[in-house]
Amino acid sequence: MASITLKNIFKIYPDGFTAVNDVSLEIRDREFVVLVGPSGCGKSTTLRMIAGLEEISRGELYIGERLVNNVAPKDRDIAMVFQSYALYPDKTVYKNIAFGLERRKTPKKEIERRVSEAAKILDIEHLLQRKPRALSGGQRQRVALGRAIVRSPSVFLFDEPLSNLDAKLRTAMRAEISRLHKNLDATFIYVTHDQTEAMTMADRIVVLRDGVVQQIATPQELYEKPCNMFVAGFIGSPQMNFIEGKLKKKNGAFFVSVGQDLIPLPEKESLGGLSDGLDVKLGVRPENVITETARFEKESSPLCGRVDIRELMGSEVYLYVDYGKTKLTVRAPANIAPKSEETLSFQFEKEKLHLFDAQSEKAIM
Repeated sequence: MASITLKNIFKIYPDGFTAVNDVSLEIRDREFVVLVGPSGCGKSTTLRMIAGLEEISRGELYIGERLVNNVAPKDRDIAMVFQSYALYPDKTVYKNIAFGLERRKTPKKEIERRVSEAAKILDIEHLLQRKPRALSGGQRQRVALGRAIVRSPSVFLFDEPLSNLDAKLRTAMRAEISRLHKNLDATFIYVTHDQTEAMTMADRIVVLRDGVVQQIATPQELYEKPCNMFVAGFIGSPQMNFIEGKLKKKNGAFFVSVGQDLIPLPEKESLGGLSDGLDVKLGVRPENVITETARFEKESSPLCGRVDIRELMGSEVYLYVDYGKTKLTVRAPANIAPKSEETLSFQFEKEKLHLFDAQSEKAIM
């Protein structure tokens, strides 16, 4: 098995465009790391540089203790699973999985053993004599995984492998890949634009934006302590609400002033050095909006907004509420939520609030 180290990695194209900008990252042996971010953020380019499919413009890449900048992909002891499956249409499932081993002139008995083991792990033993055209999307993806598994690499690379599958299959395959990671005890690096995939599978997540690393943390850390507004808005579904306001100090306590409302903030040492009247953005997740009056804090006045749209999700409902200049998303129990056009009284869970500087967008609290 192997660790991966990226030291000040750049990818600069001939036209001057910088796709990956000074990325440094230490991936531990047997860790499951997910690179996540919007389209064009540099995550797939980073993965392709690790694979050796893209040249590194500047910086150093190590697999274990070995510098691999100029090492060919086939000599890096990695296996890559692509979004497009990349199966040979004229070959059977067995031949597709065995192809890489045959090219390496692996003994026939060993090929049979490895293919059989991989097929058993992935539950595709009954498909070995079929051609790819006779398989569903999920089955094709299992074959692509099987082709990677038989190589017994130290590092598995995944480039948006589930994006061609429907929602139900994606959920099933997420669990499948997480189970594979435990069984194979290998290092996994996984690229996706889907934050749900990142949150459910990763040991750690690397959030990228415009080729720059924004934050590296565990899923829980990213959710609870985002370092800036981009990370806070990208991680979580529905995404975090941001409310423009001004910081106000009153009787030794801090508030965010929004129109006529004063929203109390928890006591935090980080607020001590801030100036009264600072332009801020208050961050609150939809599930941290309190709508049950029995839970309201008596010291704080409730806030009010008009329900614009109501989306029933079963046991809960998403409310889109007009609150001043903000369209607030609220997650509420379905049995007590008001209907469209009605007024909603609410408060925020004070200890779950986030505060960002309006200019730098960096987290203050």
